[in-house]
Amino acid sequence: MPDLLLELRSEEIPARMQRKAAGDLKKLVTDALVDAGLTYEGAREYWTPRRLALDIRGLTARSADQREEVKGPSTKAPEQAIQGFLRKAGLSSVSEAQVVNDPKKGDFYVAVISRPGRPAEEIIADVMPGIIRSFPWPKSMRWGAASMPKGARFSGIEGKGPESLRWVRPLQSIVCVFGPEHDETQVIPFEIDGLTAGNITYGHRFHAPDAITVRRFDDYVSSLEKAKVMLDADRRKDVILHDARDLAFANGLELVEDEGLLEEVSGLVEWPHVLMGEFEEDYLAIPPEIIRLTIKTNQKCFVTRPQTGGEGLSNRFILISNIEAKDGGKEIVHGNGKVVRARLSDAKHFWTRDQGDMPDLDTLKDSAKKFDLDLKKPLDQRMAKLDALNVTFHAKLGTQGERVARIRALAAQLASITGADPALVDRAAVLAKADLRTEAVGEFPELQGLMGRKYALLQGEDAKVAAAIEDHWKPNGPSDRLPEDKVGLTVALADKLDTLVGFWAVDEKPTGSKDPFALRRAALGVVRILLERKIRLSLFDRSVFWGQLYEAIDDRFDYPIKDQDSVFADLLSFFHDRLKVYLRDQGARHDLIDAVLTPESDDLLLVARRVEALTAFITSEDGKNLLAGTKRAVQLLAAEEKKGTVVADGVAEALLKLDAEKALWAAVKVAATEASEAIAKEDFRSAMEALSRLRVPVDTFFEDVLVNDEDAAIRANRLALLKAIREATGTVADFSKIAG
Repeated sequence: MPDLLLELRSEEIPARMQRKAAGDLKKLVTDALVDAGLTYEGAREYWTPRRLALDIRGLTARSADQREEVKGPSTKAPEQAIQGFLRKAGLSSVSEAQVVNDPKKGDFYVAVISRPGRPAEEIIADVMPGIIRSFPWPKSMRWGAASMPKGARFSGIEGKGPESLRWVRPLQSIVCVFGPEHDETQVIPFEIDGLTAGNITYGHRFHAPDAITVRRFDDYVSSLEKAKVMLDADRRKDVILHDARDLAFANGLELVEDEGLLEEVSGLVEWPHVLMGEFEEDYLAIPPEIIRLTIKTNQKCFVTRPQTGGEGLSNRFILISNIEAKDGGKEIVHGNGKVVRARLSDAKHFWTRDQGDMPDLDTLKDSAKKFDLDLKKPLDQRMAKLDALNVTFHAKLGTQGERVARIRALAAQLASITGADPALVDRAAVLAKADLRTEAVGEFPELQGLMGRKYALLQGEDAKVAAAIEDHWKPNGPSDRLPEDKVGLTVALADKLDTLVGFWAVDEKPTGSKDPFALRRAALGVVRILLERKIRLSLFDRSVFWGQLYEAIDDRFDYPIKDQDSVFADLLSFFHDRLKVYLRDQGARHDLIDAVLTPESDDLLLVARRVEALTAFITSEDGKNLLAGTKRAVQLLAAEEKKGTVVADGVAEALLKLDAEKALWAAVKVAATEASEAIAKEDFRSAMEALSRLRVPVDTFFEDVLVNDEDAAIRANRLALLKAIREATGTVADFSKIAG
């Protein structure tokens, strides 16, 4: 079966777009071919900074013939209906249609339409221009004739107007070659905007700029390799990583690995060549995080550290060149070193200035008094400046200063719940956002929190306060670490809860896949802190602190914001969604979570403990048997309630006639009492063990007793007995929601 090779070569594609673009090309082409009736054995996409390539193996040579029957109107239908059928079916007269008899409806017309299969070459030429024209680049551009208004002329080129090709960068050539693995291949010469697909590509633009004739994928790869182009991006990554490790090791150093940077630099080069540069050791006085970000952001280079370990860096860095320089890379290293030193000089300037006094301390006294700040300390000055400038947090939620005041008040309330030192919590909450006004964070926003910690330690803050300033942003995702201690946990909770309540109050919730304020991440952070640090918190106990927080937000508005009850109910439901995601990721069954969770459940740790106990119980033999009996009782009761059958308000012992129902009632009373006592102690395992003793009397009841007795009073009493079972087990979980 034949193979297809496709290459779209352009000027440099931004590294961040390459992997997705290659995946999009594969999906668009293979989907189009399959929709047209072709099949294939396998497909793989490739990319470099200057090309997207696709290798499709085992493509069928032509699509299958198709036969379709189109049912028409009755032979007695009006002429207008018959003519409409003929047009739809592509027939010139009814003589070309068949007449089929239906015993009930009589005779009607049927058109049998046969469509012969099409050669793969024809299909490929047909679908490719549309795919290229509508390719989903995040950003694209027009150039040359394509960028000029239709009819305009410049240097002999006539503009083609807005319908012409847009591409991420100017598209330079197209390769489209089709044919069997061992025989001659052919070019499929479709045309788009003056570019005609052929079998010519080009290698490295400096090392091998000459044309390369391509026949099939294997010689395409080998020819590019000879022309200094490594087509496989993952291979480029592997070469860069191992060569960088080896070069660092040979110099007594260790590479500081960075997967994101590795992905990026592999998309910047077609022929990677690893080199080492250096800068003056004086710059190592700058925090390593700043050095690393400076070199990464500005020069796309890796940093190194001594092989002895630790957080300190060396003054050597690894850079990736796209050429094999004749001088061994000396000029490239020299040029990169100049830029790195200039950027590190800037970084050192930021680091030094952030530790000095601000020039306008007299204007910060009111803000300092408001937050109990010491203007002799640099970080306190930055917090005062953040407040004095009225830096906006969000148009509807006020300034950063107002937000810090809310977080401070909420953290004070939470400290009694988390057991954190109130004085340390207050200090950490006040300084948590101060580094937003530092020059280091202004240059590198990724350093928020981390720089605050360093500056806090420099001015003599308690280590727990400094750690909390960094950690109040955490966790930033499902795999990020939690804050180190109770002070950080408390401020992190206050920060996230203020964010969530605030955005819910002003109706700025996530919608679909859009979550511009990262509210899902904030809610998951709260869930993780509560569950993994085993913090008991009634999320919406407004008598404690929620009312104050809501009112602090509400005070900013001249018009009513959303009703408190609806805000809290909706936000609690949002927390439940994040809790379900978290527990499912931990291996909990969705039906067991649903069985435990109620709309009012606002103690998430308690919910998790219930799910854990229910999981252990329901997988035991007693649990399985009780589930079967309980579900039978609950389902029968629900069916009768739906029909409107009378159910007694309570069980009347005088109406219990049979030994099996008497025994069940006695067992239910004991089990319900023991389960309630255990739940009051939050001993869910004991509660379920108490309920498990209902298994035998429930089974006996259904064997010996007819619930729907002819006597209405007895029937109502027996249904009340089933209701008692539902209520007893319902104190632990809604067994009707459990599968099995």
